[in-house]
Amino acid sequence: MRKRRATYSCGLEAALAVAGGRWKFLILWALSSQGTKRFGELRRSVAGDISEKMLIQELKELERDGIVARNDYKEVPPRVEYSLTPFGIELGEATGPLCEWGTKHIDRINGAPQQSVTVETGALL
Repeated sequence: MRKRRATYSCGLEAALAVAGGRWKFLILWALSSQGTKRFGELRRSVAGDISEKMLIQELKELERDGIVARNDYKEVPPRVEYSLTPFGIELGEATGPLCEWGTKHIDRINGAPQQSVTVETGALL
């Protein structure tokens, strides 16, 4: 598991310490938009090819940070569900504008040709 610093100099640094990385925002998005999920459902919901080991590690860190709640029903076969805590719901709401920005600019981010704007005049090149 990753070690975190004792103090942070700004709120963004603290937020990224909790939710930073390749998979945590995707896990957060899946739980906030689709609700409580079992492990297998969550793995299928997370876009990309996250390994079982990595998903377990990320869920443990999110649980340790108070973002995700793990409910083990102690049944055979095992049934474990993951959901967001109130702290996690608040973080999910905070990531909404970032998701909207990414959706708005996804073509540009994916490498579609874009018009350039000069800084001095604002004219299109």
